[in-house]
Amino acid sequence: MEEVRDRHALGGGMETKEPGSPQEPPSPPPPPSPPSPSTPENPGLPTPEQPSEAHARQLLMEEWKPPGGSLELPPGLTWKLLFLRRPLYRNLLHSPNPEGINIYEPAPPTGPTQQPLDTLGNFHGWYIKTEKLLHNLSWTVKQQCVNLLAEGLWEELLDDEQPDITVMDWYEDSRLDVCVYELHVWLLAADRQTVIAQHHVAPRTSRRGSPGCWIQVSHVFRQYGPGVRFVHFLHKTKNRREPGGLRRTRVTDSSVSVQFRE
Repeated sequence: MEEVRDRHALGGGMETKEPGSPQEPPSPPPPPSPPSPSTPENPGLPTPEQPSEAHARQLLMEEWKPPGGSLELPPGLTWKLLFLRRPLYRNLLHSPNPEGINIYEPAPPTGPTQQPLDTLGNFHGWYIKTEKLLHNLSWTVKQQCVNLLAEGLWEELLDDEQPDITVMDWYEDSRLDVCVYELHVWLLAADRQTVIAQHHVAPRTSRRGSPGCWIQVSHVFRQYGPGVRFVHFLHKTKNRREPGGLRRTRVTDSSVSVQFRE
């Protein structure tokens, strides 16, 4: 299932060649391990009391509502650990809103800038590069590769249950060009190269409404088959070089999440 809000069309008319495989963009470094659940983020605060194994299972079953009403855990994985890690129904991307932009308000006005992108916010976890185009245009390319097992999911869940994997993004209707945004996502096997499923979209600007509004792009991977271990998320946003510097198309609230079908 895919959705682009405030758009007329999807797909065609991409101004650069669409990647045919995940080898074309360089792979980002493995995501850092999450902090130890036993260590509170603020040492000055007391550690909250953790539920028992039975209580943790009850709470997660009520929250997740898996098909059939139950889940079998592999050896070594406990409900208490799952309660702490919460691998389902949470955003698995690092720094999903690097510039702290609120999608419920129009994109704040900004002029051309000479500042490098990584100085304008917290881009921890993103691999960033620039692709130059003709006519003073360029793409800013940002990508992450999510290790699903490192985030707390387990092989039997991914292979047997195949929960939905949802990707979502919001980009600014900057109108710097006909196409100012692209999204490319690959579901990869354990070798980080074998493609099990993929999704590519390059919406075209409709020029309806006020410039600067936020446009949502989303897609749900379903029944993708066994073997998925990584999600490679890559998006591109268009820039235009002007006398005062670079005028950018901004993007925010990127997400990759795993959930059971409702």
